[in-house]
Amino acid sequence: MQIYNDYKEHADFLTVYVREAHPTDEWQMKSNLKDDVCYAQPKTLEQRVVIANDFIKRFKFPLPFGIDDMSNGADNAYSAWPERLYIVDESGRIAYRGGMGPFNYKPAEARTWLAARYGEVKHETPVATSSAAPATTAAPSSTPAPAIATPAK
Repeated sequence: MQIYNDYKEHADFLTVYVREAHPTDEWQMKSNLKDDVCYAQPKTLEQRVVIANDFIKRFKFPLPFGIDDMSNGADNAYSAWPERLYIVDESGRIAYRGGMGPFNYKPAEARTWLAARYGEVKHETPVATSSAAPATTAAPSSTPAPAIATPAK
């Protein structure tokens, strides 16, 4: 979420929830069980809304959130499954098209584009303390896609 926090004053962000990547009734993964992210593939828009709302609440997801319709219009238009990043410029053209996840999903590339456009945001390295909880970089198994950043108007 750091990229969102760093560039939300310059770009509008939108995450779109598309079909489940690892539903219980198709391709269940052990990581879904470990992370308690276990859903059947939604058959109705109402079921997608329930899963999306659960994700937002459980993970305190701060980005604006959309839900693909059951015809999978966003997924089909953007080749979004399982996850992908796009940056759409002010004229509505795709300025950055990230690779398809999970192996080519590289938020650092989108950050580089945003930094070139708006300036790099630097962060101080936090000082580790013995009482600090270990940081985790693992994303939940039910990750929505694509995240789209568009320059703010």
